[in-house]
Amino acid sequence: MIINHTQKTNRLLIIGWGWPEPDATAAGTRMLQLLSFFKKYSYEITFVSTAIKNHHSKYLEELGIETEQVFLNCDSFDEFINSLQPSIVLFDRFLAEEQFGWRVAKQIPTALRILDTEDLHSLRHVREQCFKANLPFSIPTWLGDDKTKREIASIYRCDISLIISEYEIDVLSTVLGTNKNLLCHLPFMLSASDVLSDAPSFDDRNDFMFIGGGKHTPNIDAIKYLKHKLWPQIRKKLPKSKLKIYGAYLPQQILELHNVSNGFYVLGKVAHVQDVMKSARVCLVPLRFGAGIKGKLLHAMQFGTPSVTTKIGAEGMHGKMEWNGSIAENEADFINSAVYLYTNKRAWFNAQENGYKLISSLYNKDIQENKLNARIDTIIHDLEIHRNQNFIGSLLLHQTMASTKYMSRWIQEKNK
Repeated sequence: MIINHTQKTNRLLIIGWGWPEPDATAAGTRMLQLLSFFKKYSYEITFVSTAIKNHHSKYLEELGIETEQVFLNCDSFDEFINSLQPSIVLFDRFLAEEQFGWRVAKQIPTALRILDTEDLHSLRHVREQCFKANLPFSIPTWLGDDKTKREIASIYRCDISLIISEYEIDVLSTVLGTNKNLLCHLPFMLSASDVLSDAPSFDDRNDFMFIGGGKHTPNIDAIKYLKHKLWPQIRKKLPKSKLKIYGAYLPQQILELHNVSNGFYVLGKVAHVQDVMKSARVCLVPLRFGAGIKGKLLHAMQFGTPSVTTKIGAEGMHGKMEWNGSIAENEADFINSAVYLYTNKRAWFNAQENGYKLISSLYNKDIQENKLNARIDTIIHDLEIHRNQNFIGSLLLHQTMASTKYMSRWIQEKNK
């Protein structure tokens, strides 16, 4: 592999679909962990996005990270990346790779291209479509969707993709036969300091809670499901209990569900998740569609709060280990599990301990960071061989560079 003499071996460029919001979204938390990893290994980091700069971009600058706004279908990006000469380019979600991947490959061909999928967006999308149509989800349905083809093509065009869920790793490698050298299972990364050491006890906690951003449709559905189906039955069994709903960007239709008389409180955004999570006795997360790892469930483990969720909620998060509470099979099971955890002190304590064990075993920051660093070093050292073993990727990149390039050129001319 021939490296441009001006290319900085420790320069990282991250192309974000938006500016990360760690205080509002799990995706923002994930990005912050990746930034922490690269800073630990002394990378000079530049974060760019097509989104207009805002207070979230200023937050990155306070961390010592350079930020720039870039533009779609504009040759100014080519000039920018040639000036920067990064050794690694990380795409935040496949949509960013679709827009800029071909430009990166053409201008800086020796740069390692990493895709952080966050979760498989196509999987979440197809599950939502099936749910709305009242149809069962199936792998063939997922494979037939256009978004799936786009996302999988993006994975192949990159040198390595970070996959957050063990379930998604299994689907990609087993069902699609994706070369495992192109995939890296990288869940959230937590250290001992991320776990609340003095979490309040069972007796010092009260009420149920749910937290989730309003821009995420699985969260909106879960809140409505709680309000209209689950909470009335739980409240009937525990008439003095309350359910508190938190989350940034909650739409008006959700805010209007606030009803003190039946113990359903819609309270909106909180500055620190820990403050509300540690005071709740049980976290309710009845997700009916979605993908990836659910940040709210991981927060529950961090702050010693047992949870009741669904198979979709817990998917890819616990391996063969016991869950931090209950994984409900159906509506009645969810209601009964919520009441049982809320009233049974021993079961609650055991669930809390399970959460701590999950974090130390599956989400250990040191282990995950060492794994990622080793994979990056290995691929960079033999990048040419690595790419030669990914013929499908080179084929897709060739086709994409041809089609996307001319479409971009057409848009540029049209905009003139």
